Amino acid sequence: MVTSVISAATHGINAFLVTVETHLESQVPGFVVVGLPDNAVRESRERVTAAIKNSNFAFPIKRIVVNLAPADVRKEGSAFDLPVAIGILNAMGIVNGVRFGETVFLGELALDGSLRPVHGALSMALESRKRGLKRVILPVANAREAAMVQGIDILPCESLVEAVELANGTHPSIKPFRVDIDAVFREQHQQSLLDFGDVKGQEHVKRALEVSAAGGHNIILIGPPGSGKTMIAKRIPTILPPPTFDEALESTRIHSVAGLLTPGMAIVATRPFRAPHHTISDAALVGGGIGYARPGEISLAHNGVLFLDELPEFARNVLEVLRQPLEEGAVTIARSKMSIEYPANFMLVAAMNPCPCGNSGNPHQQCTCTEQHIQRYVGRISGPLLDRIDIHVECPQVKYQELSSNRKGEPSEAIRKRVVRAREIQRERFRNRKGLHCNASMISRDLSRHCTVDEQCKNLLKHAITVLGLSARAYDRILKVSRSIADLAGDENIRAEHVAEAVQYRDLDKRV
Repeated sequence: MVTSVISAATHGINAFLVTVETHLESQVPGFVVVGLPDNAVRESRERVTAAIKNSNFAFPIKRIVVNLAPADVRKEGSAFDLPVAIGILNAMGIVNGVRFGETVFLGELALDGSLRPVHGALSMALESRKRGLKRVILPVANAREAAMVQGIDILPCESLVEAVELANGTHPSIKPFRVDIDAVFREQHQQSLLDFGDVKGQEHVKRALEVSAAGGHNIILIGPPGSGKTMIAKRIPTILPPPTFDEALESTRIHSVAGLLTPGMAIVATRPFRAPHHTISDAALVGGGIGYARPGEISLAHNGVLFLDELPEFARNVLEVLRQPLEEGAVTIARSKMSIEYPANFMLVAAMNPCPCGNSGNPHQQCTCTEQHIQRYVGRISGPLLDRIDIHVECPQVKYQELSSNRKGEPSEAIRKRVVRAREIQRERFRNRKGLHCNASMISRDLSRHCTVDEQCKNLLKHAITVLGLSARAYDRILKVSRSIADLAGDENIRAEHVAEAVQYRDLDKRV
């Protein structure tokens, strides 16, 4: 006898449906899983056997063959435990299969028959709704996450016994799980304890960060140890606009696939801030690993901030893999038998010392580095990568008078209001351009349309390109930053003062 149960699996942050076919025959007892399963799926045989027995169901003394279709796509994870168990019990006549054609089963089984959460429940619920299915039966711990998808019934279960009763329509109390999306979004939006008002001095750095946040531009902070680079960088999310629901949903899908959502968490309602250590590998940064390719730090920072402290200390090959994601807003992880694309539209914030000892340009400390040492240190960051960083800003030592002052700086909320206004201008500007939300993401045709400049601005740009030896990419990025500065000022046209400020953010030779 052959039974079919619908389940799902993930490929990147997207999902696809999997048909779990179960065949029982009266031969030498055995249990085989086919259809390109990974180790976690193959091991489901032992979990399913123990769970069925410990749930007081009879286990068949027969040869069991389970096929995961489509058979030519690799399956990974533990979400197939529940559908495999349901398929076996259906073949034995214990479970009624009348509604199997409109129900998706997901869940990892413990040996005692209880259900444990799985990764990627949100993506799988979205795919189930897209394919016209009516309900998803899954572990209780995944219910809030999956219930963010409207238009499909989410039925949470504690155990295999409850799942069987739900499938048979005999459970008296389990109803479709519902959430108030707006209330959950507000509830899980974490109010940060950090604030720009805590930062003493560094007014020009705060201004550069405001411009960076307004247009979504990448930025690098250059200064000696103790000048506040890390402190300032950690406060950048507090001045960024709150994520939209669609942005939060996409961030949640990435974190869910990566297994980083805490049980019962519904949505990532704040912009991510990722700060990997400089010893990170290239695979951990962009994604990958042995077997199934997991999202890396740049994808986990999608719609948020990726902070790389002590930038020259990162391995050269690690930094070079950033170049393509910075341009395209996505990363493709290619293997011999598969290719996975993860979104990676993040704001890069980097920090570095001006030299190995950190005291170059410091009037109060003597630098012990030779010119050769400094050149070798700065040379760890390639020119093409620096070219992709829109804003370079010096972060000098804070003076004693500013440190000892009781005067609070401008709070994050005031800066965020200006940033939000600038982003609203950009949202209106790009309303007919799908996937384009901020100035930093503009391409050539957008620049020619939205970044027209007068003769005075052209002369400034010509001088900058000639004197500083900037590349064509740097020229485009100056225009983008100028557009953001004009948006902050509420000006429809880019003026000379906007271009002048943008040019000073590219003058790296005077800062390193």
